[in-house]
Amino acid sequence: MSTAAWSTISTPTGPFTMIVDSDGQVLASGWSDDPEYLKALVHKSIRPLTLVDKPDLGEVTTAAKTYHQGDLTAIDNIPVRQRSGEFLEHAWDVLREVPAGAPVSYTEYAARSGRPAAIRAAASACARNAAALFVPCHRVLRTDKTLGGFRYGLDVKRWLIAHEERA
Repeated sequence: MSTAAWSTISTPTGPFTMIVDSDGQVLASGWSDDPEYLKALVHKSIRPLTLVDKPDLGEVTTAAKTYHQGDLTAIDNIPVRQRSGEFLEHAWDVLREVPAGAPVSYTEYAARSGRPAAIRAAASACARNAAALFVPCHRVLRTDKTLGGFRYGLDVKRWLIAHEERA
């Protein structure tokens, strides 16, 4: 893949940047204003060589804005493209099935992913997720319901969990 488009929007927790391929699939996204940082998260087999600033990414931009305004299902049908091993790709698909407002523990997430003993692998799937929000890794908490980690900081994760509980 040679070229992908990116855009940054303002959100209540700061800038949110999205990178999409020529088919409109999200390759990476997160609460950062640095598209090169996000590009580095994309698996090398699908990482674009060039990024082009495009102020509006169509339905991807609309979904991100609408989610932050309160429509938590706006992100559900946005296509995402990530690559890794079989377990991680499956685990990312499973994350997309965790409903807003109903976070799960890493233990529950591992079980939902078909490998109940693979709690560390489930946590790794969250940590290696390049498409934050669209693959909602923020919906996974520690067993004691504390936040655990989040690439974009615990303040962002706390806001997302509260936003989904309010809506």
